[in-house]
Amino acid sequence: MNWEWTPQMRQVRDFLRYFAKTEIRPISRAADVAHEVPISFLKKVKALGISMEPIPASVGRGGDGEGVGEEQDAKRVRQTNRIAVVAAEEMAWGDAAVIITLPGPGLGGPPVSATGTPEQKERLFGVFSDPEPKWGAYALTEPEAGSDAAGIQMTATRTKGGYILNGTKTFITNGARAEWTVTFATVDRSLGRRGQRAFVIEKGQPGLEPGRIFDKMGLRASETSEFSLVDAFVPDENLLGGEAYYEERQAKGFRVAMATFDSTRPLVAAMAVGIARAALEEATDRLTQNAALSLGTPLAEATRARLGQMAAELEMARALVFEAASMADARQPNAKVASMSKAFSGQVAMAICRQAMDLVGSVGALGDSLLEKWYRDIKVFDIFEGTAQVQRIVISRRLFEEAGAER
Repeated sequence: MNWEWTPQMRQVRDFLRYFAKTEIRPISRAADVAHEVPISFLKKVKALGISMEPIPASVGRGGDGEGVGEEQDAKRVRQTNRIAVVAAEEMAWGDAAVIITLPGPGLGGPPVSATGTPEQKERLFGVFSDPEPKWGAYALTEPEAGSDAAGIQMTATRTKGGYILNGTKTFITNGARAEWTVTFATVDRSLGRRGQRAFVIEKGQPGLEPGRIFDKMGLRASETSEFSLVDAFVPDENLLGGEAYYEERQAKGFRVAMATFDSTRPLVAAMAVGIARAALEEATDRLTQNAALSLGTPLAEATRARLGQMAAELEMARALVFEAASMADARQPNAKVASMSKAFSGQVAMAICRQAMDLVGSVGALGDSLLEKWYRDIKVFDIFEGTAQVQRIVISRRLFEEAGAER
């Protein structure tokens, strides 16, 4: 595990900490009320090249080992995933809903990077060279298949030159505005995971029927939507990876979906850490101004002890996030630690936001308080990208696999 902070990591942290304070925080409350991020802000971040694109462990990027010989590659410091979680924490400290809305491929990026053909990568990522903000998306969840990703019901029926897709996807981040969406369907429900395939659904696809844009409790400035595909013909060139990819190994479509989570769960955990840090700082600042806490009373000591415990748990959560990212940079399997970071950080962050509200009191619940907003925002970090319950199942499976391998 590499705990070293490289100069690039420090530069990213310092710049985004300043950017979050001066550019994101000032629009946070207004964006929450309006249920959208100002397009002027999105154009600004696009021009600055700021993106929250998750990078899978199996994919190198320029300056991070891509396209070099094995000996030279081994000497390079791979840091893309650690930089990503550092950036995610700082930006979420500003506003998690805003950074989820940043232009780019979003959650659709990792599966395209990891499994797309050269033509698909060039075509799909080429969309984002446009100076105007553009988005990609990722559609796995269905009304009857959320945590049970192996049970998706959207069907893909083979036909000449492609597939006919039917079904509904829901809770899609940036789904209504996306230029393309990586979408999972099954060629045979009886096959379970082995029947799954990943397709790219492009904007304007015949048979694509947009659904609701949800009115949510938290992260209200971000767009979350659903869509249905009704007898939608998807050509072979939009089967992610091509036919040969799925013929090579069974259950590869399901593995594409799960590998995406190994990359993105540490990012989601880092965002939770960022929100929790913001709440802890807010509570500490407000309580510092409370003269009663400087009098050495039992109440004051109990309050200080709670703040100390919150700070310790926040550091533990950050350590798990950094470990998951470090393993990804080292190209080590990180599914267990990624799930640990997601489950632990989400629940710790919820507890910190709740305790911050308790300590601050009624002023924290007022409609103009960012603490009230963070309290609403943080709940989803225990749900999306796999609920905490599912994460614990993933962790336990890995433990049993490891125990069996040692026998």
